[in-house]
Amino acid sequence: MKKYAVLPCNGLDKPVGPLARELALALIAANGGEIICPVVLHRLPKRYAKQLKQLPLFVIDGCATRCASHLAKEQGLKVERKIQLTEAAKAMGATFEDSLTPGPQGLVFRQSLASRLLAEPAAPVEPEPATDSSGPVEYLDFTHDKLLFRVPRAGYYFNENDCWVRASGNRGYVGISDYMQQFLSDITFCEPPSVGSQIEQFGEAGTVESSKAAFELVSPVTGKVTAVNTEIMSNPGLINEDPYGRGWIFQMELTNFAEDQKWLLDGQHYFDIMKRKITEAER
Repeated sequence: MKKYAVLPCNGLDKPVGPLARELALALIAANGGEIICPVVLHRLPKRYAKQLKQLPLFVIDGCATRCASHLAKEQGLKVERKIQLTEAAKAMGATFEDSLTPGPQGLVFRQSLASRLLAEPAAPVEPEPATDSSGPVEYLDFTHDKLLFRVPRAGYYFNENDCWVRASGNRGYVGISDYMQQFLSDITFCEPPSVGSQIEQFGEAGTVESSKAAFELVSPVTGKVTAVNTEIMSNPGLINEDPYGRGWIFQMELTNFAEDQKWLLDGQHYFDIMKRKITEAER
């Protein structure tokens, strides 16, 4: 394996977060290269400009949220190699302790995976396909306890139930916010509304579930469901990975959007409400 700039997950609230750091350290110790701190990269990207120019980027994600991959994408970085630890553990039949401090099983998994990565050639990273629902480049960012929460600056409307709509003519894509997908954590199941069903604004529109909680979708708009995102049926983690783009949940033919907008929040107003929810949750 050649030398890389290694960007690991910084999720210290899950067992895979510390394991991602341990794997990065093992790769650097065995093969050289540079570790990229995700917090510093977000705050001071120029700090790593030289390293990222000289070395290809290896991204290590802990879970389906793929925070490290999101950060690389936000910074406009080309990823040459990446891995997600929960997927790797499943493929290897490996287990590790449910602990924020890596135990013996976790360290064995870390070392076995490091040995594989050092021995195997890198598989090409497929570019993400564009969709009509791809989100904008510009976001309003809020960092809390090292977690980054994003809200699109424009083009999306939200209800206070953390669901969004992105309209194009009389068609709208509906999904959940970055804040809600992070609150739910690893999403394991999504039940969208049936194609052809009529839904009123603030009506029930399916459920999204994780091991942590179940979330009822509240439609931000009135209309007829014309399509559901088949990708998330087989891979609900896409909602964690890209909540404003590939993780859209269903599409609607909008029948009353001009009136519906009066009861929706633009990006800035939802951003303010989201920040209040996050800070009040600590009290």
